[in-house]
Amino acid sequence: MGSLKDNQQFFNGKAWALPKFPLLWSNFSYTWETYHFGRYFVNSIVVTVGSMALALLLSATTGYVLARYTFKGSGLLYYFYISSLMIPAILTLVPMFFLFDTLHLTNSLTGLILLYAIGALPFGIFVIMGFFKSLPRELSESATMDGASHYGVFLRIMLPLAMPGLITVSIVNALSFWNEYPLALILMNDPGRYTLPVGLAVMQGEMQYRTEWGPLFAGLFISMVPILLLYAIFQSRINEGLVAGAVK
Repeated sequence: MGSLKDNQQFFNGKAWALPKFPLLWSNFSYTWETYHFGRYFVNSIVVTVGSMALALLLSATTGYVLARYTFKGSGLLYYFYISSLMIPAILTLVPMFFLFDTLHLTNSLTGLILLYAIGALPFGIFVIMGFFKSLPRELSESATMDGASHYGVFLRIMLPLAMPGLITVSIVNALSFWNEYPLALILMNDPGRYTLPVGLAVMQGEMQYRTEWGPLFAGLFISMVPILLLYAIFQSRINEGLVAGAVK
């Protein structure tokens, strides 16, 4: 409703009233072009999809090895991953920035993708490992007897059976990556590489004393639509994955 109004409709004391005709659909095009939301939108898609794919790959492979194979130090490695969930991300900002600056990964979408994927590993391993542990070992043993390699068992047998867990982790990560603000703000200083949350903050800062409420709400709506659609489409899968993981 707010994205279809002009400033006057906000200042008349009826901010919650329905927008008046004609509806200002031009707020969307104005925000998309004037405040470079098209560029921010593409950057967010690249970072979210890239981080989600990398995090899922690392979580699935690591969780599978820790769940199905026993080796010296496997328990210590698992608790090392899980213990990192107790460390507030805000405490890592300064050393993380200097590390990424030394590696020349600041002001880079690649650096942001790596950072997001690494940060999502503990949760992904925790959830996916539970699914792999619940699968009967007879399945992998039968596949091995039929001539399947370790990679074949993982890719053709175990991975499809753990699909509810993979989907749950993917959607939860996508929600987190799409809305993440502090890390993107710290790592990026090139306006051409801003993501949507940073772009919204920059947009509000550029307005100064001439706040354009309609375009600002339009920008917020643009940033919300993809993740709302994603959640609406996969909502049943998310619930299925969480419940199955809890029961198993």
